[in-house]
Amino acid sequence: RMTTVHAASRGGMRVACTKGAPERVVASCHQMWLAGAVIPLDERAVLAQAERMADAGLRVLAVAVGIDQRAPGDPVEALEDGQLLVGLVGLLDPPRSEAGDAVRTCRAAGIHVVMITGDHPATARAIAQRLGIVRARTDRVLTGGELALLDDAALQAVVDHVRVYARVAPEDKLRIVKALQAHGEYVAMTGDGVNDAPALKRANIGIAMGREGTDVAREAAHMVLLDDNFATIVHAVREGRHIYDNIRRFVRFVLSTNAGEIWTLFLAPFLGLPLPLLPIHILWMNLVTDGLPGLALSAEPGEAELMARSPRPPNEGIFAHGLWQHAVWVGLLMAALALGTQAWAIRTGNAHWQTMTFTVLTLSQLAHILAIRSERRSLFALGVTSNPWLLVAVAVTLGLQLMTIYVPAMARLFRTAPLTAGELAACLGISSVVFVAVELEKYLVRRRGLYAEG
Repeated sequence: RMTTVHAASRGGMRVACTKGAPERVVASCHQMWLAGAVIPLDERAVLAQAERMADAGLRVLAVAVGIDQRAPGDPVEALEDGQLLVGLVGLLDPPRSEAGDAVRTCRAAGIHVVMITGDHPATARAIAQRLGIVRARTDRVLTGGELALLDDAALQAVVDHVRVYARVAPEDKLRIVKALQAHGEYVAMTGDGVNDAPALKRANIGIAMGREGTDVAREAAHMVLLDDNFATIVHAVREGRHIYDNIRRFVRFVLSTNAGEIWTLFLAPFLGLPLPLLPIHILWMNLVTDGLPGLALSAEPGEAELMARSPRPPNEGIFAHGLWQHAVWVGLLMAALALGTQAWAIRTGNAHWQTMTFTVLTLSQLAHILAIRSERRSLFALGVTSNPWLLVAVAVTLGLQLMTIYVPAMARLFRTAPLTAGELAACLGISSVVFVAVELEKYLVRRRGLYAEG
């Protein structure tokens, strides 16, 4: 509640005006104003009316006035004794239209949205139901008074099930954040006031409001929300998951292709084969074959089910969900195809064996990057043209690879020889085995759930 004192226009009196929570203001009043008359206060009826207004989603304030009759030395609180209740004010502060959709998206993404407010419990419940934070009137709303009766252990026992806190004090927010963290939750906390600073600081991600937030809140937070819009946080989560997926795609691609090159060079002597690649071939693959398509992976659009996954555990490594196993077996497969091509060409007396080995390994990497655009979904389900930049990168890389074979100046530099149409077709066919194998792996993942995406 808040009380201000004003000098009356006549008589030299001082008038005290109070506004605040109905249960606080009504408790200090003895009379009420009704239909132009002063009558005895019916506290039960007034609070019932306030409850009905709160049930409708209104933020309710009670307004009272009184004469400042304090004697010297009386406490300031004496201003509020024996006041006249003037009435109730209902304030409609509807959530933004996109807030409900954002909450539903959070629910689908496994993110629990918790409302912490100083509003009346009925108001908090009505707004929470409108947004989808709670689904039924029977869902528990924990008040600040109830929270004060719970010790830390008791709060931890219920915090995972409570989605709305009402009539809370600023220090309660810090207790709620600590209890959620003790329960194993990763907490993002929003706030704008000075009193929110401790909770913002303690949260795993403190988010201060950029427009309405205080300087103290912004200093304590880890990030600032410039438009004060909850839906923007959800967009940020989506973008974060998208970026992380693209990082995993790039790591998967680079590890697999480099493993293929390493296994090819390492295993050839043990198989009694001559050196399959020259240093310039390795340099070419690292700079061109890996570089251009790898950069194009950053333009990979987010998958449709991006916000339908559960959050990743905070301690989960980037090699989780089978990434390192994939890199090992795909690298071995690429090496097997390259060395098999080399051995077959040498046995058949083909003088172009090194060029064919170089080409198979290069084209295998291009086939691999087309297949790993998703860890679960088939390339054909994604749409071949959904990432045009990758298609351009693959086409350019393929063109450059063919130039190393068929352009005389580049062929001399790379010590390659022009392949016949049959030899080139054989290289393309052998390289496509990588694409088929990775698509089969994804099919098994979808059917058996070998490596669930985070």
